[in-house]
Amino acid sequence: MRQELSAPLVAELYSWLTAQAAKLSRNHDLVKAINYMLRRWDAFARSLDDGRICLTNYAAERALRCVPLGRKAWLFCGSDRGGQRAAVIYTLIQTAKLNNVDPQAWLADVLARIADHPISRLDELLPWKWQTQRIAIAA
Repeated sequence: MRQELSAPLVAELYSWLTAQAAKLSRNHDLVKAINYMLRRWDAFARSLDDGRICLTNYAAERALRCVPLGRKAWLFCGSDRGGQRAAVIYTLIQTAKLNNVDPQAWLADVLARIADHPISRLDELLPWKWQTQRIAIAA
């Protein structure tokens, strides 16, 4: 569907942008914006060939919604190091969500097992492997 419906529109947009950039002074603010887009065109157009690439940034915006909501509370992490630790925890939680794993269940299980878990096999506790292990154990 992307090739059939979107590719012609994207090609038309590219032609229009290059035509507009040629008509205006190179110092014009609009040309600067157009050139910004054209420099990133390959990344933009990649979504036409790869169906895994989301056409919008809505998923990323939803994932980051918790940042502005908690900003005032995070002012008091205690120190830069506390802020870094909070960022690590938020990253782990979001990674679990992106892998369709309940973050609370995953973190509780990992924290309960990590002390006795061999360091050479820590990758087994990552969310994408944790889920498959749980499915295998349940079966």
